[in-house]
Amino acid sequence: MNNKEIVAKAVFDVVKDDLSLEQVQALLENPKSADHGDVAFPAFVLAKAYRKAPQQIAAELAEKIEPDAFEKIEVVGPYLNFFMSKSSVSETVLKQVITEKNHYGDASVGMDQTVPIDMSSPNIAKPISMGHLRSTVIGNAIGFILEKIGYRPIRINHLGDWGTQFGKLIVAYKKWGSEAAVKAQPIQELLRLYVDFHEKAETEPALEDEARAWFKKLEDGDEEAISLWQWFRDESMKEFNKIYDLLDVKFDSMNGEAFYNDKMAEIVEMLEEKHLLKEDQGAEIVDLSAYDLNPALIRKSDGATLYITRDLAAALYRKRTYDFAKSVYVVGNEQSYHFKQLKAVLKEMGFDWADEIYHVAFGLITKDGKKLSTRKGKIVLLEEVLMEATALAKGQIAEKNPTLENQDEVAKQVGVGAVIFHDLKNDRMNNFDFNLEEVVRFEGETGPYVQYTHARGMSILAKADFTPDASAVYSLSDENSWEVIKLLQQYPDTVLNAAEKYEPSVIAKHAIKLAQVFNKFYANVKVLADDDQKDARLALVYAVTVVLKEDLRLLGLAAPDKM
Repeated sequence: MNNKEIVAKAVFDVVKDDLSLEQVQALLENPKSADHGDVAFPAFVLAKAYRKAPQQIAAELAEKIEPDAFEKIEVVGPYLNFFMSKSSVSETVLKQVITEKNHYGDASVGMDQTVPIDMSSPNIAKPISMGHLRSTVIGNAIGFILEKIGYRPIRINHLGDWGTQFGKLIVAYKKWGSEAAVKAQPIQELLRLYVDFHEKAETEPALEDEARAWFKKLEDGDEEAISLWQWFRDESMKEFNKIYDLLDVKFDSMNGEAFYNDKMAEIVEMLEEKHLLKEDQGAEIVDLSAYDLNPALIRKSDGATLYITRDLAAALYRKRTYDFAKSVYVVGNEQSYHFKQLKAVLKEMGFDWADEIYHVAFGLITKDGKKLSTRKGKIVLLEEVLMEATALAKGQIAEKNPTLENQDEVAKQVGVGAVIFHDLKNDRMNNFDFNLEEVVRFEGETGPYVQYTHARGMSILAKADFTPDASAVYSLSDENSWEVIKLLQQYPDTVLNAAEKYEPSVIAKHAIKLAQVFNKFYANVKVLADDDQKDARLALVYAVTVVLKEDLRLLGLAAPDKM
């Protein structure tokens, strides 16, 4: 039980004729200052029922409440301020973490139901840039968080492996490309061709017509077009997989846009059968005015199907294949209108499960305040950023701990982890500016700071040669340890909150706060002093290492034991 649940039960026992347990719980507040206790109950809500002044009600309730779970209950005006019994709360929390270890905070809310997570989804023949980082790491973390509360995540990389850009690439490759150059540096060379095409097309509009014609050939199964497309895709995947290996991100499905080419006709047929398709200037649309949305364009006048048709096919395929409880799309905020239309069309088709589709949007990463873009070739490549971050981490590790074994492995965990953590500590809807030097610092609100705090805890435990005993009683009652205990106690609620909001930053902020209060505890308390509280303090250190490591794991970071 958390503190609010303990207080709610104690208050409910004396006000049960006037308030339900749920009502009591909803009224409880967290005081701004520790001087006002750990939990507060406002008595003025009972003024009408009791026909007394709130201050008097508070004083009378304080007399009646069973005091065992509390150090004291203070009446301040209309408020009852509860000071929890530090020794009994710490005993309960430490026992739970020691017993459950990394399963502390697990829940069974998901009942083993599946949740497809559409994430990462880079475009073939273009580099994975810093812009793709967000969808990849937010999706990955949401997968771990949902898994912790009992869902089965299905990570789907919906690759951008189809579309008119392939017509452009084929034209550019046939005119200005060479096989040797593509083989030597697939992504760089394909990107150069893509950028070249756009520059030349500004003065030679006929190139756009050629590109459309080649894409039509590709759609019609032309052998040369198909083999070039497959080759571009294969070469790109080799490059992408290097980055996914660095990030330690794994996918359950790599079915991209091309996978749905033969699945769109069924969608169009269904829309026709349900009389949902209307003609508009030669194109076919679904009217969404009932949802206050613009019409969804399903098929252009030349018979070509559109992006939304493909997404409708993908949504239906995922429902049939995974029978999901909910389906999550981790895609930039600029796509939010598209997802409103997608859900509305599915609802019109009679699919009520459309309500369980969630667009998990996010803001932009900027560099020096400017948006990152591919078309003009201004791009910050993710692989280069990860390599540079690893080199910076290695420099700091060499300085702090020159004799550390497996320095390269730890530098990768710290450097790559720093980039991931920096992204996830920001509320996902916020835009943020990326500065590598700040990201890899060992001080401040960074991934390396949290990892370093975990390693510090591990080194204290190693020095003391301490392993906690699950049957022992460990309890603490000092102020420094109390701040740590409260954060450990909040962890299960923190995980549920992060899952409910699809917000990994809730976990990242918990990790930062826990690291900060632990470091304050470490600075103010002689952990290894030989007295009767030594084992209890070490049990607290152990509990912190367990929860920090789990916080980091949920975000997709490793927690090295030594740094």
